Amino acid sequence: MTGCGMDDSGKTDAPVPSAGTSGVEDATRDTRKVSSDLLDLIGVKGKVTEPGPRVGECGDGQDRETHFQMRHPWSLTPASGKQLDGVMERLRERLPEQGWKIVQYERDTSRNKNLNLTADHDERKFSVNVVHLARNEPPALSVTVVSGCYRVPDGEKVDRF
Repeated sequence: MTGCGMDDSGKTDAPVPSAGTSGVEDATRDTRKVSSDLLDLIGVKGKVTEPGPRVGECGDGQDRETHFQMRHPWSLTPASGKQLDGVMERLRERLPEQGWKIVQYERDTSRNKNLNLTADHDERKFSVNVVHLARNEPPALSVTVVSGCYRVPDGEKVDRF
């Protein structure tokens, strides 16, 4: 899946793989579950931002009435930045145990040289990008979960964007 074609802003720059057939509500539930599983793997308590998953276009000329992609950007800010020490390394080790394939693990080109991890879950048809914003005040993790491109069941239309 290679990041479901996403860049740091959550926009797609490559063909989005198919995630199969699903209604928006089921896809929203699945996206929440992926985010919840990731939060459990992170294993740090703190403030998690809202809102929840949102529906977006797949791009690639896909009909927006019948195709959609889920995006769920969120961040985690712990009570103490020290709680994030080692979390990226822990994710790099634990994600593959849960079926994720690490496709990127490196520092970005920003002034802060934030550590970035991107992983794909081919079976679940999701990608995740985690950025450790260690030099932010307060330090935080920025997480973006992106699905493959869903097609709604025959006779249905995407009911929200």
